[in-house]
Amino acid sequence: MEIWDLMIIGAGPAGLTAGIYAARSGLKALIIEEKIAGGTLGDAPVIENYPGFERISGAELAQKIVAQCRKLGTAIHEFEKVMDLDLKGEEKIVKTDKGVYKARAVIIASGSSYSELGVSGEKEFKGRGVSYCGICDGPLFKDKRVLVVGGGNSAVVTALYLAELASEVKVAHRRDAFRAEEARVKALLEKGNVEVFWNTELREIKGGKLVEKAILFNNKTGEVRELPIDGVFVQVGEIPNSQLAKEAGVEVDEHGYVIVDIRQRTNISGVYAAGDVTNHPVKQVGAAVGQGITAALEAYGYIRRPYYYRQ
Repeated sequence: MEIWDLMIIGAGPAGLTAGIYAARSGLKALIIEEKIAGGTLGDAPVIENYPGFERISGAELAQKIVAQCRKLGTAIHEFEKVMDLDLKGEEKIVKTDKGVYKARAVIIASGSSYSELGVSGEKEFKGRGVSYCGICDGPLFKDKRVLVVGGGNSAVVTALYLAELASEVKVAHRRDAFRAEEARVKALLEKGNVEVFWNTELREIKGGKLVEKAILFNNKTGEVRELPIDGVFVQVGEIPNSQLAKEAGVEVDEHGYVIVDIRQRTNISGVYAAGDVTNHPVKQVGAAVGQGITAALEAYGYIRRPYYYRQ
C-alpha cells in the first residue's frame, strides 16, 4: 500500500490551501473530496471581502485555488467518499469507497453542510422549489417570486444575487436585525424588488408539483401570513461534517465542531483540522485559508522535524 506524507480530507479553501503549502514544503500530499474540488466556496454568488479581489464569484475563486494546488503537484481525488478513519497509530489509515490509504499525518478539512429548517414541506419540495444554493438554482427562478430564509451573510448575499434575477425577493428573518456585514445589508435594503419580513419564521411550505405558498409566522405579533411564492431558499447556517472524525476519536465541542488549538492540532498526534469543520469562531474564506496554511506547516514539522513538533 502506497504511503503518503499527508492526507487532506476535503477540497474546500482550507484543504486546498493546505495542499498548496504541503506541496511547496516538499510533502507528498493527497486530497480526498466527496464532491467537486472547491467545496461550498463554489456556491457563493459573489465574494467582495477576499484580499486581492474586489469582486469575484465563489466558483471562479475556487477554480483558481484548485488549479494552483494541482499545478504544484498535490493530487486531488474528486467524487471519492471517506468511509472510515483509523488515526491512533503512527500511520494513519483512511478508507474510502474507492480504496485504502496510509499517511504519516492527516488534516481534516471536511467543511460543513447546509442546515435545514425541518418545517413541513421542506423535504417534500427539495429540488422542486426548495433550494439551499442561490447560485446553483437562482437562474431557474428568473422573473419569479422567491423567499430567502435567514439573516446572516449567506442569506443577505443570496438575496442580493436573486434580486438581479427574480421579479420579487422576500426575506424572512426571525430577528429584528440582520447579522451580516453592514455594506451588504445597506445594498440589500436599497433594492426596489426586495421586501424584508422581520421577526418572521417560515412554518410551512405548500404546493402541488412545485412550491406555491409559504406560511409565515410573526413571532412578535402572532400574525400568520400566507405568501404566494415560486421558490424558497433556505440560508440558516451550516452543520460541521465531523462525524467520521468524532468516531475516530477526534474531540468535538457541543455543536460538533472539531476542537483545535492555535496550531490547528487536534487531541490526536499527527491529526490536524482546518476550516469550517473546526471550532474557530470565524467562518470565512480568509480564515479557512489561514488555518489551512497553519495546519500544513504544522504537519510538515510533525513529519520532517519530529523532535520539535511531537510534543
